[in-house]
Amino acid sequence: MEEFAALLPRTGAIAGLDLGTKTIGVAVTDGLRHVASPLSTIRREKFTLDVAALMAILTERDIKGVILGLPLNMDGSEGPRCQSTRAFARNLEKLTPLPIFYWDERLSTVAATRALLEADTSRKRRAEVIDHVAAGYILQGALDRLAYLGAA
Repeated sequence: MEEFAALLPRTGAIAGLDLGTKTIGVAVTDGLRHVASPLSTIRREKFTLDVAALMAILTERDIKGVILGLPLNMDGSEGPRCQSTRAFARNLEKLTPLPIFYWDERLSTVAATRALLEADTSRKRRAEVIDHVAAGYILQGALDRLAYLGAA
């Protein structure tokens, strides 16, 4: 995280991504990096279309860095989903100079689901927003770490 922080300007929004097989949840911070807010969900089709939609958001929001949720197994090991996430990041790095950092996303979807249930969100609405709410949890965890390091 220290290396990622060193690559960031002092201010400017950061994006958080929850990369799934069917969707990409997107969350963004405010310019001072205090709060992560769920933004949208990109329905995955193929990499070129997915990344075009993502790049439009990154450009429009003037994003300065990307936090990518890394779906580690509960024992901390990496499985096929981590390999897929790392491959996505390698391809994304070829298209943008933005720094990309991985953040352990274990239980982010569980936490997002719990929060939505506590808010009495309907099943249909939960299905629509779960991915970008999970991205918000991923991003907030990384923001808290950056703040601890004095970089946020």
